Amino acid sequence: MQKTFIPRFRLGILQIAFLLCLMPSAVGALAQTSVLIKPDRVFDGSSIHDGWVVAVTGSQISYAGPADQAPRETRQVIELPGTTLLPGLIEGHSHVLLHPYDETSWNDQVLREARALRVARATVHLRRTLEAGFTTIRDLGSEGAGYADVGLKQAVDQGIIPGPRMVVAGRAIVATGSYRPSGFDPGFDVPLGAEPADGDDLVRVVRDQIGKGAGVVKVYADYRWGPNGEAAPTFSLDELRTIVETAASSGRRVVAHASTPEGMRRAILAGVVSVEHGDGGTEEVFRLMADRGVIFCPTIAAGDAISRYQGWKPGADPDPARIRQKRASVRLALAAGVRFCNGSDVGVFSHGENARELELMVNYGLTPLDALIAATSTDAELLGMQDKIGSIETGKLADLLAVDGDPSQDIGAIRSVRLVMKGGDIIVHN
Repeated sequence: MQKTFIPRFRLGILQIAFLLCLMPSAVGALAQTSVLIKPDRVFDGSSIHDGWVVAVTGSQISYAGPADQAPRETRQVIELPGTTLLPGLIEGHSHVLLHPYDETSWNDQVLREARALRVARATVHLRRTLEAGFTTIRDLGSEGAGYADVGLKQAVDQGIIPGPRMVVAGRAIVATGSYRPSGFDPGFDVPLGAEPADGDDLVRVVRDQIGKGAGVVKVYADYRWGPNGEAAPTFSLDELRTIVETAASSGRRVVAHASTPEGMRRAILAGVVSVEHGDGGTEEVFRLMADRGVIFCPTIAAGDAISRYQGWKPGADPDPARIRQKRASVRLALAAGVRFCNGSDVGVFSHGENARELELMVNYGLTPLDALIAATSTDAELLGMQDKIGSIETGKLADLLAVDGDPSQDIGAIRSVRLVMKGGDIIVHN
């Protein structure tokens, strides 16, 4: 059987090679065949356009504009009546190595779950996130899994597993003594879920994290280590500036977990690109944030999920203190003119349910259009990737999402996924 198969195989290769030599123009035309997507409307990252179409050639958008002006090269046509086409959504605060806390507590995930188990589960999280229309994520800490997030990013980049583009932080940086799993004898050294560092050692730690694959640096500017377990600032302003300056030398940005006014103030003055959570932000702090151009990532969905796990039933029960405080911080940030990104802290709740943050942003006072801008063009700028993603423009990567209805009017439409495309590859087509 081998003696007949091999010659035939070789003959086929020769025939193909001969045809390629004879017809280079035909092969080139085939390589340039594009896909024309015809929705009812297009959200380009800033505004809605009725009657637009989008052409995709290879991995890039080759045309976006009125249907009657679209180029007429050979193409596949995808008709999507009744839909809105958007840039692929961006998740600005994810933890793919965590799963919902009502399944397993954070302590038990960090201390009891094998890293291989966590990585296997994370591959499912990445697929679900992509299928929900989120084509890029910023993953802000492996939570005790070392640099497993770097390996997951590499696996996605190499096409080994499906998932969104990833910008990863590796191990978040915490001040010594401020952050650890609770309830253990202080005589035992338990895994922290992050990397402690202080003073002059911060330069080494930041450089080491970058060398191991971190694309963004995350620092806890405050944490629950006050005299009575309340949140309090951790690093000094000088220490935070050291972190920011060291990261900036390599082209990386720094994000800060901060929920106290002083922790937020120090992080803002130090030059972080975004503040995560910000529950205790004051009018003065949010004005400073707006003046410095620091972006606010409120992570509304995480607090909402935790409150539900604790028994809160929205609509039936009064809002708990956590929810009231978050609503107040969002109102103050809006009044101060702070720019919002979309980041949900997903992992606290189920991956693939990332749209909860957009729905809650609208519930808390943003317009649907503002929420969409936060999840596309603002998040792309936050990641320093605005030249590649975050808007529908000629030359940008073809990261696209089509949903039934018009999410600029009803944000809930973002869940009705019809098409997901990442870099020109169709992931979902319903």
